[in-house]
Amino acid sequence: MFEKILIANRGEIACRVAATARRMGVRTVAVYSDADAHAKHVLACDEAVHIGGSAPGESYLQWQRIIDAAKASGAQAIHPGYGFLSENAAFARACTDVGLVFIGPPASAIEAMGLKAESKRLMATAGVPLVPGYQGEDQDPALLRREADRIGYPVLIKASAGGGGKGMREVWQGEDFAAALESCQREARNSFGNDAMLVEKFVQQPRHIEIQIFGDTQGNCVYLFERDCSTQRRHQKVLEEAPAPGMTPELRRRMGEAAVAAARAVGYVGAGTVEFIAEQPGGYAHPEQIRFYFMEMNTRLQVEHPVTEAISGQDLVEWQLRVAAGEPLPLAQEDLVIDGHAIEARICAENPDRDFLPATGTLHVYRKPPHAAFEFGPVRIDDGVREGDAISPFYDSMIAKLIVWGETREEALARLDAALAATQIAGLQTNVQFLRHVLATDSFRQAHLDTALITRERERLFDQDPLGRDLVVAAAVAQTVLAERAAETDDPFSRSDGFRSHGVASRRVDLEYRGEPVVAKLRYLDDGLVLQVGDAEPQPLSLTALPDGRIDLRYGSQRELVQVHALGEEEYVFGTRGAARITELDMLARADEGAGEGGRLTAPMPGKVVSIAVKTGDQVSKGQPLAVMEAMKMEHTIAAPQDGVVGEVLYAPGDQVPEGAELLRLDAGTAA
Repeated sequence: MFEKILIANRGEIACRVAATARRMGVRTVAVYSDADAHAKHVLACDEAVHIGGSAPGESYLQWQRIIDAAKASGAQAIHPGYGFLSENAAFARACTDVGLVFIGPPASAIEAMGLKAESKRLMATAGVPLVPGYQGEDQDPALLRREADRIGYPVLIKASAGGGGKGMREVWQGEDFAAALESCQREARNSFGNDAMLVEKFVQQPRHIEIQIFGDTQGNCVYLFERDCSTQRRHQKVLEEAPAPGMTPELRRRMGEAAVAAARAVGYVGAGTVEFIAEQPGGYAHPEQIRFYFMEMNTRLQVEHPVTEAISGQDLVEWQLRVAAGEPLPLAQEDLVIDGHAIEARICAENPDRDFLPATGTLHVYRKPPHAAFEFGPVRIDDGVREGDAISPFYDSMIAKLIVWGETREEALARLDAALAATQIAGLQTNVQFLRHVLATDSFRQAHLDTALITRERERLFDQDPLGRDLVVAAAVAQTVLAERAAETDDPFSRSDGFRSHGVASRRVDLEYRGEPVVAKLRYLDDGLVLQVGDAEPQPLSLTALPDGRIDLRYGSQRELVQVHALGEEEYVFGTRGAARITELDMLARADEGAGEGGRLTAPMPGKVVSIAVKTGDQVSKGQPLAVMEAMKMEHTIAAPQDGVVGEVLYAPGDQVPEGAELLRLDAGTAA
């Protein structure tokens, strides 16, 4: 076994690898960028080496610096984690050339599976079923359009060298093909340095089922069952579970054997995942009729590997280290068994109600349910951040992975919802409440799974208000009252009970909730508090501070245990039924603010300007794309909010811009 390894990654996967290495007595070396100088993964390792600037291209993608750091530190092997250099064949080969062990497959296997078109040709030879499509080398746009017409719409354009949903678009009619192709090529060039595309039939009502495989240097190869990753947004996974609901033993065997055949076709060694698209001709009630097609192979450990660990009882990182050290696989196929059900939720810094726009900011509050860290257990959390850390625009938006295990799927679902309810994050937008909404849908609870689940259930998933305006306002007012009580001294003038020598004391509280102003009026009566929210009838308000920081809140007939975190004007309210954010306005401070931004178009997040589609003086119409920004590895199109004329373009492609930066000015009227 190795004495020391370098982890060529950051965040939760670097912490994850370090945890297993420590348990095995293997020392670890971290690498870090300027932005990560004080990151959790740096402290999780025994040593750390600075490798460059904050942007990945200046640090985590600088493989020569990483190799130099490994050699200088005396590391014998490099674990690439996932993302960054994990599927870079040149990096894997460079490690081998200087005598370092790459903890992953051989470079030849990465190359064979790295290009989707080439990998599909290999799979056809190996007898693995394929989706009808075009994987040719000729990338003439006219030819690609003709192939799409031949296959029949809808089709899916995919980056041949891609992954993670980048460089991928659905096209439902021929006239939209050219624009979608151009966007995919641009995103693929930025993400992978390769804009080759393939076109394939878009399978409707599909499930995304993937098989975890493992090979060793002795020629052994096994599959550690399947994961269902159908619940997705923007072609990226939201919830993953194992085993796949409704999977029959026969279908599991067939898919597992196909995955092993795919691995053997490229001489695979180490951890890998073979991803299949599964068509459901018999509907949700007849999984035995599923037809599956090879989609791609990820030649690395997957983000969702913990659910496989939970149902198999195996530490896949330990398997990686042992196989890379030349040991045989710890278990044979017949020794692997499934125990229970596991689900993983990806907690991300993003705003689901704004098309999952990535968010940046500081984790001023980061409270987690009771859990194990990087270990097996009913509740597990894998993360690479701590309270007080910042989520920057340089890396992806994932904050943590919450993994639960239960003896049944129903038990796992209940445990996951309870764990999400106990997760409190304040300081930036997250998808925690959205995840709870997904779990509550009939589609997810009944395992009616396909990649369109989120679109199908959108009325129950977006713009939800589980606590309700009045209760959230009551919680915010209660927090203010408790804060004032805590500040009381022996000075009678510091009393906050509303005492008056005559008359009834009252106060006005101005708030903003879900973009709308709300006025609350609090009256102090001899027998308690009365609160009126907006034009609603006044209701009794009762509040009791509990030792754990929660408030036992009673407002009229409603009662809820809430916790409120105040960050300046913003107050984050967490209850058992959900969470919300409300703003308590300081009207004096806002009295001199301007009336609005007029015709300004601003950056919704920090990022880079990819393209500007207009110039000064151009006439534009409402909804017309004006600019494209890239942040957190995703492209975001900025469209005209109204008809008008471009008055001024303030940035150029390639410019880095902060959140709120004015990109261009749009004037009313028509062009001269």
